[in-house]
Amino acid sequence: MRKASDEPQKVLYFLDKAKNRLNRAIGYEMTNIIETLNKEEIARVSAGKSIPNFSPGDTLRVNVKIKEGERERVQAYEGVCIGRSGGGLSANFTVRKISFGEGVERVFPLYSPNLESIQLVRKGRVRRAKLYYLRDRRGKSARISERTTGHDIEVRKKKGEE
Repeated sequence: MRKASDEPQKVLYFLDKAKNRLNRAIGYEMTNIIETLNKEEIARVSAGKSIPNFSPGDTLRVNVKIKEGERERVQAYEGVCIGRSGGGLSANFTVRKISFGEGVERVFPLYSPNLESIQLVRKGRVRRAKLYYLRDRRGKSARISERTTGHDIEVRKKKGEE
């Protein structure tokens, strides 16, 4: 036999479920809006630029716009990519180079208007996502061998093949 107090609890239970469904739907729409805004901004910032597929261990030449007073110039920064972080519009990558015997690291936003171009100099063969161990290495032990097979490598055709 049902009690009179059971009915209001069932009604509250179903109202709570409906409210949760509505919140999930609104939250889903909000993330869709944010994703579309991020995609539009990425398309706007990277218009006319080609960003190569690169991963940690690859040697990059990053051309950076530098403003000095009224004039603007482009400076090349070449080094090894030691890590990538973030995703979407807030993606970053870290490049390490040795300048006058001193290690210098610089973090670049991937979709920055101050980056003129990114050139891939060579692919490196590594088995880590973050190469922070290179900070402690000097000379031959800090070298990274070149990768000739695997992902993002164009297959060269042999002579005689078309």
